[in-house]
Amino acid sequence: MNTLKYLQTHEYLLDVDLWRLFANLEELSQTSFGFVNSLFHIFKDYVDTSETLPSLDFISVLTKYFQGSLCQSHQTYCLNYSAAVFYLESLRQRGDFRIYLKWEHSWQNQKSPPRAREKEKARGKTKLFMIYSIKEKVEKSIWDLEGKVKWLDNFQKCRHLQEIIVWPPLWDRDKRTHGRKHPVSNRHLLYEGKLTLAESTRFLDVYLFLFDDFLLVTKTKRNKKKLGGSDPGLTCPSLIPELQTVIKEGGSCMVLDQPIPLDRLVVRGLDPLHMSVFGLRNSFLIQHENSYRQCIAAFLLQAQTENIKKTWIAQLTAAISCFTKSQETKKMSIFTLPAKSSEI
Repeated sequence: MNTLKYLQTHEYLLDVDLWRLFANLEELSQTSFGFVNSLFHIFKDYVDTSETLPSLDFISVLTKYFQGSLCQSHQTYCLNYSAAVFYLESLRQRGDFRIYLKWEHSWQNQKSPPRAREKEKARGKTKLFMIYSIKEKVEKSIWDLEGKVKWLDNFQKCRHLQEIIVWPPLWDRDKRTHGRKHPVSNRHLLYEGKLTLAESTRFLDVYLFLFDDFLLVTKTKRNKKKLGGSDPGLTCPSLIPELQTVIKEGGSCMVLDQPIPLDRLVVRGLDPLHMSVFGLRNSFLIQHENSYRQCIAAFLLQAQTENIKKTWIAQLTAAISCFTKSQETKKMSIFTLPAKSSEI
């Protein structure tokens, strides 16, 4: 960041927005330095002169420092991280900015000192145990904060998906979709991506959304007339660049068929003979079965590469397994609930 500031003082890369790229990194660095400095003095004072100090007071002091401005600064930085990544990728297309990145990386490699060995800061089993317990509390707080940031990122992403996913009307018989509209804002998106759907007479570009309870097959529809709008990275930074482009062009994701619940989803690989006969490389089959395990819909999907195909199969298989286990856990909890009294 300091290198970029130096370049801007000499009238280079003036259009690069420091906040969009680094957010409150400088504030976070100062807060982290103050926290570490205070933590060091707390350890030093306790080890050197506070043999009789109760461990509870020590933990409370540490908790007070840890739950202060450090968490707030860290949260602000994390919430801006997705937008900063997409902004960085857009800047990489510029030759002058790539020169800056090479300069920055080479300078960082030259000044980075070798990693120092970790030193022990406490003597005796009691003090060591106390430090380990504090370490666990700090790690738990960080995990809780990261969980909240991930939840907020997923909520924002699903909220934007709710706006661009278009559900055909129930009475439109020309469409294969039937059933009711499924909101996605209260679900967790596990995986997504572009594939090719092989139909009887054509190949169709589709976009799949794998949620924690169902799979949704859509077709991206773009509207070239709405190009030149606002930067989609500012309004929905959590979406991947491909979907951001669709939004910028005023497009949408049209639902092709009813959502496939994960407990009704079957994933099958194709043998090399069928793939060679039909000319479908990197292909796999997904089936939608009803409650009687009868196939009511099938999708022959083709990936761009073999690795993408394997990744999709692994993601689908893992999602099905997790959903099945969660359903079994819910059933077991229902059976173990105390029986209600028959007297009313």
